[in-house]
Amino acid sequence: MTVYERLRQKNKHLSFYHVQDTAFLEYGNIIEGYSFDELLPYMNSLQIPQDQNEYVASVPEMEQSKVKTQLESSFYGEISIQIGYCNGANSTLNGLEYHKSSEINVAVTDMVLLLGKVQDIKNNTYDSAQAVAFYVPQGTAIELYGTTLHFGPCKVEEEGFKTVVILPAGTNEPLNHTCEKHRDEDQLLFMKNKWLLVHPEREVLVRRGAHVGIEGENIRIYLDS
Repeated sequence: MTVYERLRQKNKHLSFYHVQDTAFLEYGNIIEGYSFDELLPYMNSLQIPQDQNEYVASVPEMEQSKVKTQLESSFYGEISIQIGYCNGANSTLNGLEYHKSSEINVAVTDMVLLLGKVQDIKNNTYDSAQAVAFYVPQGTAIELYGTTLHFGPCKVEEEGFKTVVILPAGTNEPLNHTCEKHRDEDQLLFMKNKWLLVHPEREVLVRRGAHVGIEGENIRIYLDS
């Protein structure tokens, strides 16, 4: 039995797919035609934090790569991008965010993503029962569409996960000023190009002023061990 099959057996409480399944096409697609290998030495040098996820938006060592130039010139249509990472030992949903742009994730380790759709947000609220899990094997590069709700990955192995995160430059930086509210969605704007809903159990983000907009269970991914 494969890792994916064992994970599905352990997580029958939610819809669980492989990223290669056609179900993923509603949320994103697998990226081909680029090599991300030159990013791996830096990623492999990092330790996985065990107390919380560590997100770094921009890493100069990885941004000196050939693939950054390639992605800027074609995939992102000649706009500047940033290359960073998210590492950790998380197993729960905690929140869901979206950007007004695609995001690239490169799975340095196996991982699981909990995904949803912006279209299912109603009155700035999302029911976690609508979230879907996707197993992403090590070495897979994926695009998440701008309409795809996502957050930090969930681990597959006890030691945690590592993933490269690529976005338009400036995404996830602090806002310059308090957003002037023109419509309901503006209540979700948390950082630059980042609209965020959090589960009430994710107190660290609630204290920072994130919009509490996820109802239902704070979904957990159970390991196959």
